[in-house]
Amino acid sequence: MLKFFKLLIITSFVFLFTACSSKNPPLQTVEKVELNKYLGTWYEIARYEHFFERDCKNVTANYSMMNEETIKVINRCTKIQTNDKKEAIGRAYAIDESNSKLKVSFFRPFYGDYWVLMLDENYEYAVVGTPSREYLWILARTSKLDEKIKKDILKKLPSLGFDSSKLIWTIQE
Repeated sequence: MLKFFKLLIITSFVFLFTACSSKNPPLQTVEKVELNKYLGTWYEIARYEHFFERDCKNVTANYSMMNEETIKVINRCTKIQTNDKKEAIGRAYAIDESNSKLKVSFFRPFYGDYWVLMLDENYEYAVVGTPSREYLWILARTSKLDEKIKKDILKKLPSLGFDSSKLIWTIQE
C-alpha cells in the first residue's frame, strides 16, 4: 500500500509539471460533454505507457458525481504478471462550462489535465489527452472497440499532435 501511495505522489507531480509547460500548439477539445452521459464505467482500449499503469490489463475507469461540482474517479486494473488488482480513487472537476476540460487528482492538492478530445455522439467511445501530448487514452463503454472506429481515431490523432505509434493496446479479458 505504501508503494501505491508513493506512486500516486509521483504521478501527481508529473501531472503538475507537465501541465505547466507545453511546446505544442493549442489542443482542441470537443464542444460539449454532458456529464450525466459521461458518468459510468469506461474500458481502456489503448493508452500512452506510464509508470502508474505499467503492466496493467483489464483497465477501467468509473466516474460518478460526488456533489454538484466534483466527480469521483475510480481507476482499476489487474497486474499482468501477478493478477493483483490495483485501485486508485481520485476526484475531478470541470474548468469551464463545456465540461470538456477537467482537472483530475489522485493526490490533492496536485491536479492534472483531462481533456476530452473526441467523443462519440452516443458516448460509446472517447479519446482523452493532455495539452502536453504526454498522456493519451482511448476509452470505450465495452472492452472491445470496432476496428473501423479504431482506424478513424488513429487517422485523426496526428492532426491533434499525438503519435499513434506510442499507443499501448490494453489487454481486456
